[in-house]
Amino acid sequence: MTPEDQKLVTLARSARARTQAAEGAAVRDVDGRTYAGATVDLPHLQVSAIGVCLAMAVSSGSSGLDTVVLLTPGRATPTDLAALEDFGGATVLVNP
Repeated sequence: MTPEDQKLVTLARSARARTQAAEGAAVRDVDGRTYAGATVDLPHLQVSAIGVCLAMAVSSGSSGLDTVVLLTPGRATPTDLAALEDFGGATVLVNP
């Protein structure tokens, strides 16, 4: 694992630990910017950790992703994988 990928793992772990969420994720976009987030599970809003990161990247004007890290007790959902394919994520590391 490269140092840049390790940075994403650290960001994902920190996001998950900070909120005690089920999942943590971090992404690096094609311009080198990083975004990290954790699962949002409110009574009226549920967003996966990958969904949070994708929303942050898209709303910041990113044109695509280079690397995605997901820390989860399970697997990435089909919806998250489809969204990553839509936006472009070359590498998905789950539970590194």
